[in-house]
Amino acid sequence: MRVLLVEDERELSRALAKMLTKDGYDVDCVYDGADGLSFASTGMYDLILLDVIMPKLNGFEVLTEIRRKKLDTPIIMLTALSDENDKISGLDKGADDYVSKPFSINELLARMRAVLRRKGKLVSDNKLEYEGATLDITTHVFATASGEITLANKEFELLRYMFEYPNFVAAKDDLIMKAWGLKSEFESNNLEVYMSFLRKKLNHLNASFTIESVRGVGYRLVRR
Repeated sequence: MRVLLVEDERELSRALAKMLTKDGYDVDCVYDGADGLSFASTGMYDLILLDVIMPKLNGFEVLTEIRRKKLDTPIIMLTALSDENDKISGLDKGADDYVSKPFSINELLARMRAVLRRKGKLVSDNKLEYEGATLDITTHVFATASGEITLANKEFELLRYMFEYPNFVAAKDDLIMKAWGLKSEFESNNLEVYMSFLRKKLNHLNASFTIESVRGVGYRLVRR
């Protein structure tokens, strides 16, 4: 799961990013509202952790713009503001949850899992499911009735994205952005190599589906 952390307190941001990474999340950190909005607008994130009091744009302004752009990325507000009206304002503007500082990492992780479940990103605390197969987001284990295998990091990110949107064609650029990030110099024509690796692993475990190439667009999951 790829998480955008928008938090101007750099020490707190580094600490949170370290703990989230340890729990299996890929985390990008930015330190002001303007960068937060720019990164969030790519639509590449599974969850956004958004501070309220920040330079350039505050969290409420970023939240409003994200929702105005019709992006439905789950957003959890992080703030030292404890007034009930502030919390209500954030929820009314489209936040999915609200965590008041100081908070424990265990509480934050639990709230993240709850939001991701409500948004259909998770079917349990740590697994995605498709056509009888499961993908564990913590261990990167792909499993079917025939067995299981641990995927390499990029293979996992690619299959995870396709598991989350199984009824859509995943565009090449979106797949590259999800797996390699915004600053990647990865060449799109090499993506087929990784998809070939995944197909072989799906075949090895007798998965009831495979990955089909859609010429000029990207890839999709199809039942055999």
